[in-house]
Amino acid sequence: MLKLQTGLEGQTASFGLVSDCIRELGYHMGGNWDYHQGCFDHILCQEGGETIYIRIPFSVTQGELDDYEAYIKFKTPYIIKHVVHVGLDNDETSLLNLGGFNQFQPPIDKDGKIEDKNRWMHAGEEAVKSLMDCMHAQDLLKTS
Repeated sequence: MLKLQTGLEGQTASFGLVSDCIRELGYHMGGNWDYHQGCFDHILCQEGGETIYIRIPFSVTQGELDDYEAYIKFKTPYIIKHVVHVGLDNDETSLLNLGGFNQFQPPIDKDGKIEDKNRWMHAGEEAVKSLMDCMHAQDLLKTS
């Protein structure tokens, strides 16, 4: 995991409006969310069974996460690498694997070693900059 130093940390915004903006940039809601916290994920690179993501965590400061009107506060963005199996298994879940990738299997390594750290830190910083530009253009961010 590579933590990024950006101006996003500590900013607050409306969850629904940010979700609309962030979706246009290819982000999606990360899987481990609850009503009080969550994260937005974006794939920076995917090759074979390895995927490098930027993850932008946040906490809910007002309302609950399933509410469009909820407010969120961004935490420190970071880069992670997941490594998963590719290929077919010969067991009862083989039908799930017909595409050569089982979306339901756990990663081999949820926090794989990231090579060329400078490259990925730069890519992550650029992704956060694009996100902040989108949110600033719509005047979504507030400093808390």
